Amino acid sequence: MSEIASEHAVARPGVFSLVIRTKAALYAAWIPLLRGGGIFVPSTREHRLGDDVMVLLSLLDDNVKIPIQGHVAWVNPAHAASNRPQGFGVQLQDNETCRELRKRVEGLLAGALQSARPTHTL
Repeated sequence: MSEIASEHAVARPGVFSLVIRTKAALYAAWIPLLRGGGIFVPSTREHRLGDDVMVLLSLLDDNVKIPIQGHVAWVNPAHAASNRPQGFGVQLQDNETCRELRKRVEGLLAGALQSARPTHTL
């Protein structure tokens, strides 16, 4: 079973479900270089910078889905360098939900954020 599961919701374009099951997968998906933070969503669909998307995010063992609405701020095309997965990064907005998510992610990743391990984006 994969550590990250991403599924495009068929009913509404631009809506994605993302389940991150491990801290290692969260580290790989987290994009701290974006102002406010961001999250990488594996996807085989093409996206452009600025596209509006909604991601329903589930972290680790928590079944609660956190709604993240935002804009595409990062794109990994198919066959990206260093075998990075195809997909896009969503920049977190400046709202209460996203601020709480950022605090939670940074708490979960505490010492790992300074690591030199590769991620899905860098």
